[in-house]
Amino acid sequence: MSINFVIPCLLGIESLIADELRNMGAEDVAAENGRVLFSGDENILARVNICSRYAERVQILVGSFEAKTFEELFQGVKSLEWERWIGKQDAFPVKGYSINSALFSTRDIQAISKKAVAERLKSKYGIEWFDETGPVHQIQFSINKNIVSMLIDTSGAGLHKRGYRLSANGAPIKETLAAALCNISRLKPYHKFYDPMCGSGTILIEGALAARNIAPGVNRNFSAERFDAIDRKVWKEERERAKSLVREAHDFEAFGSDIDSQALEIAKENAERAGVGDLIRFETADVKDFAPLTDRGTVICNPPYGERMLDISACEVLYKDMGVSFAAKHGWSYTVISPDEEFEKAFGRKADKRRKLYNGMIKCQAYMYFK
Repeated sequence: MSINFVIPCLLGIESLIADELRNMGAEDVAAENGRVLFSGDENILARVNICSRYAERVQILVGSFEAKTFEELFQGVKSLEWERWIGKQDAFPVKGYSINSALFSTRDIQAISKKAVAERLKSKYGIEWFDETGPVHQIQFSINKNIVSMLIDTSGAGLHKRGYRLSANGAPIKETLAAALCNISRLKPYHKFYDPMCGSGTILIEGALAARNIAPGVNRNFSAERFDAIDRKVWKEERERAKSLVREAHDFEAFGSDIDSQALEIAKENAERAGVGDLIRFETADVKDFAPLTDRGTVICNPPYGERMLDISACEVLYKDMGVSFAAKHGWSYTVISPDEEFEKAFGRKADKRRKLYNGMIKCQAYMYFK
């Protein structure tokens, strides 16, 4: 039976997720602002959770409807087939948000939605009380311009939490964004890959995972694994499928450097946990002394900036040093993510391409140089 899904995601990477979903066999894929919709079966549910590099989480879309009053909200929620997913013992907490809508009190929406779900389940199961001691089915509502979407989360912890990053240095980049940077930079399994400001190594690790085609969620758990409505064997099948697709990456080499030796120790540990420690070499070095070991290379980095660690004047000095170190030459490409609209001026040359991305809530640009 086909299931409708929603993936919320970082702004700017919707198209990457849409392409990824189509390659996984998902159907009815449609990218919207900040989310991607699709449909598929139980195997697709598990596959996307285990294999997606860019999604924040996978949610079941139970239904959508218009509501301008609390009565319309109550009746709309009650009309949905909650019993398809939620059993007699299951927990079903409710949370969500509303923007640009007649209903704006999150607390009231939450309470009314909870009551409506309970009333629906009471009528279906013939019981008056739910002790909610079973697996958690987190209900999420989103209301935008009076259109209500009611969802059930299947992921649990966000999908950016791969499990390899037990510790990090200050202001680390999200794993999903790091993976997206590798994608838009067209990093290949045969490339020589550099991050000369690698911090705790997230960009390098995501690049190496992609090179080896290791599914980022293959070693973690998901909340839907405890759903009675989903056959347990699906998760085993999809993990085995993901593991069967892992490849060798004999031609791939990654090099990470940073001035913070403590951060590099964390990076080494993270790379080992991720299963790519053999693909990455780390050394302590300043970006202004960047001295690549190969004739060709792909450079991707996330330098510290004003809203993270450095003030504006320090950023300008850093960007100037980068402009000198990242020389325009045949066989080399550079991608730098920064929120600074004056980056190109400090760096010393215009980017060949720019792409708007968000690092959390911070609007950034990926400045790409490849000519």
